[in-house]
Amino acid sequence: MSHRNLAYLNSRRIIYRRNPTTDIPTETYKWGWFYEKGTYQCYELFRSKAKITSYKSFKWHILVLWYLNEDMNTHEITALARFISDKQNGFISISLTDIAVQNIINEVYKLDLETPPKNKLRKIIFKDMSGLDKIQKLKIVGKFIGRIKKAKAEDIQEAMLYIHDANKKITINSIADVLKVSSRTIYRNITSDIRKEKTLLNEEV
Repeated sequence: MSHRNLAYLNSRRIIYRRNPTTDIPTETYKWGWFYEKGTYQCYELFRSKAKITSYKSFKWHILVLWYLNEDMNTHEITALARFISDKQNGFISISLTDIAVQNIINEVYKLDLETPPKNKLRKIIFKDMSGLDKIQKLKIVGKFIGRIKKAKAEDIQEAMLYIHDANKKITINSIADVLKVSSRTIYRNITSDIRKEKTLLNEEV
């Protein structure tokens, strides 16, 4: 199966996307919300076509799923983890043994599931039924994030996510185009961690 079998999650009413719960948007629009200072409360699993490509990423996905579905017991989260780890279901590109999956469940179980999992800062959040295509979304991202000509590290990271969601290769020039700044500005503000993320995202396109 090349596409994700989200029907499994939907039929069981498993939450895998959630908008901010307590953070208040700076501005609200028909297509979504703008957070001037950003929010860490937006979880959007399985929105892009990118698949899970590492043990670490798989563990993070299971942690977020358990955090968002706090009523799930160990048996239910184990069944969900095994389903996602099966390549035929379209979620993952690496091979994980049953023992590896169980080890991840055990590791996640030891964590504080009341604490929000580490997440990326987002300033632009689109509604599921916004009616916008990927190119229109990129223009909106550039319009709002591009208000600040400094292009902070978190702005570069968010621009990369939307370029990736549009199934385009991320380059310094493409980031600069979205943020409406010079490529020199991007070179000056991009961090080594974001460079590594850029490489990983491009490998998934």
